[in-house]
Amino acid sequence: MPGALDRLRQIGPVFRSKDAVAAGVSWRDLFALRDRGEIVQLSRGLYQLAEATGVANVDFVAVCGRAPRGMICLNSALAYWDLSDEIPAQVHLAVPSGSHRPVIDYPPTLVHVFHADTFGIGRLEVAADTGERFWVSDSERTVADAIRLRHLMGESLAFAALRRYLEGRSRLARLAEIARPLHAWGALSAALQILQS
Repeated sequence: MPGALDRLRQIGPVFRSKDAVAAGVSWRDLFALRDRGEIVQLSRGLYQLAEATGVANVDFVAVCGRAPRGMICLNSALAYWDLSDEIPAQVHLAVPSGSHRPVIDYPPTLVHVFHADTFGIGRLEVAADTGERFWVSDSERTVADAIRLRHLMGESLAFAALRRYLEGRSRLARLAEIARPLHAWGALSAALQILQS
C-alpha cells in the first residue's frame, strides 16, 4: 500500500479520516494501514503517521484536530507556558459559546465554553516544523483566565502562575490589554498589588 501511505504523507503527519478519503485513500486501505501499525489512531477520526510518532504536544494536536475552532486553555496552557508544575490529567480545551461542544474521550479532555465575543483574544496558533498545529491561549490570556477562573482552578494555582509569569519575561501592558475585555483586570490588578508589595 505504498501509494496510500504516500498520499497520507502529503496530507501531513496528523490527519483526519475525511481528509484521507478526499486524498484518494480508501477506507479499506486506511484500516489496513492502521492494523499494520503504519498509522496510529489518535482519536475518533484522527490519525498520525507512525513514522511521525514522538511529536511534541501530540495530545494538543489531536484535540485541536477534533475541535479546530477551539484552543488549549487553563491548566493545560499553564503547563505549556511553564507557568505551573502541575501535569493535568485531562487536556483543557475551550470552545466559543454557540459552537459545537465536542465530546472527546481520548485523549481525556475537559471542554470549557468561553464567551464568543472575547474568544479570539490571545488565541495563538502553534505550528511545528513537521506540519502539526494546534491553538493555545497565549501566556497573557492564560494568566488572565487563571485569575478570572480561580474559583475553578484554585486560588493557589492561579496566584502561583501569576507569580511565575512576573518572574519571567512578563509584559504587563499586554497582560492589562488582554485582561480588561475579559473582565479580569480588577482581580488581576489587586493580585499584582499584593504580589509586588
